[in-house]
Amino acid sequence: MTTTSTTIARIDLRGRTLTPRELAQALPRPELDVEGALQQVAPLVEDVRHRGAAALRDLAERFDGVRPERLRVPADELARAVETLDPTVRAALEEAIRRVRVVHRAQVPADLVVDVAPGAQVRQRWLPVRRVGLYVPGGLAVYPSSVVMNVVPAQEAGVRSLVVTSPPQKEHGGLPHPTILAACHLLGVEEVYAVGGAQAVAMLAYGAAGESEADGDVLCEPVDVVTGPGNQYVTAAKRLVRGVVGIDSEAGPTEIAVLADDTADPRHVAADLVSQAEHGPTSASVLVTASAALADAVEALLPDVVGATRHAERVATALSGPQSAIVLVDDLEHGLAVVNAYGAEHLEIQTADASAVADRVTSAGAIFVGAFSPVSLGDYMAGSNHVLPTGGCAHFSSGLGVHSFLRPVQVVEYGADALAEVADRLVALAGDEDLPAHGEAVRARF
Repeated sequence: MTTTSTTIARIDLRGRTLTPRELAQALPRPELDVEGALQQVAPLVEDVRHRGAAALRDLAERFDGVRPERLRVPADELARAVETLDPTVRAALEEAIRRVRVVHRAQVPADLVVDVAPGAQVRQRWLPVRRVGLYVPGGLAVYPSSVVMNVVPAQEAGVRSLVVTSPPQKEHGGLPHPTILAACHLLGVEEVYAVGGAQAVAMLAYGAAGESEADGDVLCEPVDVVTGPGNQYVTAAKRLVRGVVGIDSEAGPTEIAVLADDTADPRHVAADLVSQAEHGPTSASVLVTASAALADAVEALLPDVVGATRHAERVATALSGPQSAIVLVDDLEHGLAVVNAYGAEHLEIQTADASAVADRVTSAGAIFVGAFSPVSLGDYMAGSNHVLPTGGCAHFSSGLGVHSFLRPVQVVEYGADALAEVADRLVALAGDEDLPAHGEAVRARF
């Protein structure tokens, strides 16, 4: 084991009464420049919009170091990826798919029928979007689990047309990573593209004309919704096309917050902070505790835990960055106020009576209760979704789910007597708003 020099900041909030604004400013956050990325991404998005497949190949050569001959992955490559997949990994993926499907199938909302009065009915139907584009990153790590988390809820929502896109890999002949392809095949996804980054978002939003005979006249038709995590350039591209298509969220670097008291095992806490920092150097790991002894123990363990992991340098950078810290609070009540103000993507509760504490959380993407529900479980096998709001967006948005691909549509059906009953009141309101034709449209029926 190598001991790695690992420092993590301490923020001492004990004895301080802060307004919500002051508390938000005191908590650690990554330093992101999405606005700067927008300026770099805008020309790429326009290039794809106008030149289609030709631009996609040029950008792949520039950013991925490979020029894909086939931008759409052939069906035989999808099948081959499953055939060559490690059987243990295949079994794990199949179990993850089963668990995620069980949970998301239960999320499908029921239609509503409301009889407002005799002969006056309003129904609400849930309709799936027509076509969805699912982005799967392929940078520092490979994420077949993200294929599962994006595809399954769309399928359970009833989306009929699914597209997956992931960066081409030089070491795999310009195709996405084979485990990504295998996950697509296991899920029955047939339309997969070797396109990454901001250019993938542009292709999904605007579609792309073909360049070669293999592409056809149209390489990819546009979608209605784009989902999936990515770096700040993917986030910037999603911001640019929002309104042309729907998006799930502008996902930033991943986050974990752990609310813990002196009953928590410091080895568990240290391991969980390190596991999230493994995603990349801007990942955020935050411990909130009233126990100085726990804080000291975790801090003392971190160098050895970091040194023992494969991506020690990446983890050490994340833990020592401005987005990570140990936050000391007065007591559990204070700690709850802090984690609710933070609104973590992933929040672990490692306290006495953890379930009751979890019930008092008001802002988190997902909540992991007790010593045996680590964030890693949610990443793969819990059945929950790991595509979650970051950067405090949990205050107003939720993780990916069946609802991300459904639209509630209201159906209004009134009979003649039911309309006649409200006609005078309707005419009165229309006249008050100086929209007399609205009332006349009703009077014309009588």
